[in-house]
Amino acid sequence: MTALAALVGESKARLLRLLDEPLATVELAHRLRVTPSAVSQHLGVLHRAGLVTRARQGRRVLYHRSPLGDQLVAPKDLARAP
Repeated sequence: MTALAALVGESKARLLRLLDEPLATVELAHRLRVTPSAVSQHLGVLHRAGLVTRARQGRRVLYHRSPLGDQLVAPKDLARAP
């Protein structure tokens, strides 16, 4: 188990890793092979924690990692921070 998975749980960690590009709930559910409602619940938690952002594009809501989420996914970059 990675440190990120230990912190937020394996499902949320997998979600964060997938959000290099903006994706909708249905696409995330398909890639993770889980239900859209499960993804939606995890995204809600990650959004409230400030780890993902969301933006409406037409009828879809797209999710993307926030800068804080990026830091959690790539902790090696923190070692280089001033």
